Amino acid sequence: MLGAVWVLLLVWGFMAAAYHGDIGLVTAGALSGAAKSLELIWGLAGGIMLWLGLLALLRESGLMHKLAQLFAPFMYRLFPEVDASSPALGDIVLNFCANLLGLGNAATPFGIRAMQELERDNPEPGRATDSMITLLLLNTTAPTLLPTTIIALRAAAGSVNPAEIVPLAFAASMFGLGVGLAAHWVIIHWGRRANG
Repeated sequence: MLGAVWVLLLVWGFMAAAYHGDIGLVTAGALSGAAKSLELIWGLAGGIMLWLGLLALLRESGLMHKLAQLFAPFMYRLFPEVDASSPALGDIVLNFCANLLGLGNAATPFGIRAMQELERDNPEPGRATDSMITLLLLNTTAPTLLPTTIIALRAAAGSVNPAEIVPLAFAASMFGLGVGLAAHWVIIHWGRRANG
C-alpha cells in the first residue's frame, strides 16, 4: 500500500512539473537528492561501524556481561514471573544494555531470543504474558543513555554539537518507559480485580 502511495506521489509530481514546464527542475532535484542521500549514508556508516565495533569490544572483554549483572536485580523486579535461571532473563538484560548504549540493531537479536524463551515457558501459547508485554515495553521505549544512531545522523548533517541531545533523549526514553510500565501495572491490577 505504501509503495502505491509513493508511486502516486512521484507520478503526480512529474505530471505537475510537466504541466508547468519545469521537468528539468525535477530531474535536477532528484539527482541532487540522490547525491545528498549518499553523503548521509557514508556519514552514518562510519558512526554505526564505530559503535558496533565498540559493542564487539564490550562483548569480547566481558564488560557487556558485567553491565548485565549490574542491571540483573532491576530486571528480577521487572520480570517476577521469569525464573532467575531462565535464559530469557539473560537475553532481556543484554537487550536492555544494548538499547541503553543506543545499539538498537544489536539489541534486536537478544529481544527476539528473549521473546522466544518467554513463549517457550508460556502456559497459554499464542497469548502474551505479563513478562512478554513488559519486554515489549522495555524494547519499544528503549531507554537510551547514548543514542549513537541519532548522534551519527546529527554529525553527518553537520551539527556543531551532535551529542547535545543525550540528556534529553535519556530523559524522554525513561519517561516513556515509566509511563508504559505504570499503564501496564494499572491494567494488570485492574484486570485482576475485575476478574477476581
